[in-house]
Amino acid sequence: MKEHDRHDRLFIPGPTEVYPEILQQLARPQFGHRSPHCVAMVGRLREKLAPVFGTAQHVLFESCPATALMEAAIRNLVPTRSLHLTCGAFSERWHRVALACGREADSVSVEWGAVLYPDQLRAALDAKRYDAVCITHNETSTGVMNPLPELAAVLREFPDTLLLVDAVTSLAGAPLDFDRLGLDLAFASTQKCLALPAGFTVYALSERALVQAQEVPNRGWLLDFVRAAAGLAAGKPIATPSIPHLYALDAQLDRIAIEGLGQRFLRHQQMATRVRAWCAANGLRMFGDPEHLSPTTAAIRTQRRGGASLDIAALLASARDGGFVIGNGYGRLAGETFRIGHMGDHSVAELDRLLEVLEASLAR
Repeated sequence: MKEHDRHDRLFIPGPTEVYPEILQQLARPQFGHRSPHCVAMVGRLREKLAPVFGTAQHVLFESCPATALMEAAIRNLVPTRSLHLTCGAFSERWHRVALACGREADSVSVEWGAVLYPDQLRAALDAKRYDAVCITHNETSTGVMNPLPELAAVLREFPDTLLLVDAVTSLAGAPLDFDRLGLDLAFASTQKCLALPAGFTVYALSERALVQAQEVPNRGWLLDFVRAAAGLAAGKPIATPSIPHLYALDAQLDRIAIEGLGQRFLRHQQMATRVRAWCAANGLRMFGDPEHLSPTTAAIRTQRRGGASLDIAALLASARDGGFVIGNGYGRLAGETFRIGHMGDHSVAELDRLLEVLEASLAR
C-alpha cells in the first residue's frame, strides 16, 4: 500500500472521522449556487441546523475555517472593546485576533487547565464596559469545558454586552442551548463533532447581534453578518459556497437527527468517561480541572503517577502502528500531554480498540 493510500482512524481533536456514506456525498454533481436547487438546499440546511444550535434565530454558514469567524465576530460586533476569557491556546488566539483587528481587547486569564468562573467575569464587567465578551466553550488545548450556563447568567446582568461563543469542539457534542442561554453568536467548524470534512463553518446569530452589526462600520465584505444574513434568508450565499459540503452537511444532519441530539451528547459523555477510567487504571492523569473535563477531547499528562514520563513519540508511533492517530499536546503543552479526540461519530467500542493499542504500548 502506498503511504498516501493508507488511512489510520483519526482520534485527534479534529479533523475527525467521516462516515463513508457522507464522503460519497462529496462526489455528487455540482449545481449552480444561484439555482432554485441551491435556494431550496440553503433553506433546508438552515432549518436542520437550528435545533443543533438550539435557536429559532439566524443560522448561517460559510466556506471558511472557524478562525475566520473569530475575526468576523470582532469586525461585526465589536466597535470598540471586547473582553476575552482565556484559559488555553484557542481562547488566547481569539484575544490576539481582536488586537490584530485594531480593537481594544482585554482578557481575564487563568492558568491552562483551569476554567473561568462567574465571579471573575462579573468583576471584569463591573470594572469596565465592553461591547462583547468572547468565550471559548470547549478549550481543546487543555481538555476542559468552561461553565457556559453560569457565565451566560452573568451576562444577563449586563444587557448591553453581547455574548460571543467559540463552540468549535462542542457543537453537536454537548448541549449549547443558544436561545435559552441568551447567546449572540456561536460558531463551529464542521470537522469536529459534526464529523464532516474541514473547510466549512456554521454559526448562529441573535437578532440583537444583527441589529448591532448594522451600526458597526467597516465590517468587511464576505463575512459581513448583515449581508450574509440577508443573502441566506433568501437562499443565496454571498459567494459560491463549497457545493460538496452542502451535500455532506445535508446528509449528516439527517444522520444526527436520526440518532437524536440527546443520545449524541450521551455517547460523547460515555466516551469521555471511558477514557478517564482507562487513565486511572493505567496510572495516568487528566490534565485539566477534574470538575470541568471536556466531553469531546481528553488532554492526558505524559508524566505518570510516581514520576515516570511517557515517551510521547513512541506512544504516537504505537497508535499509528495499530491503525490510529492521536495527538501530541498543543502549543506549550507539546510533550507534556497527549490528546484523544473522542468526538463526532466515534463509538465507545471503537474507542476501546484504540485504548487497547495504547495499553499494549504502555505495557512495553
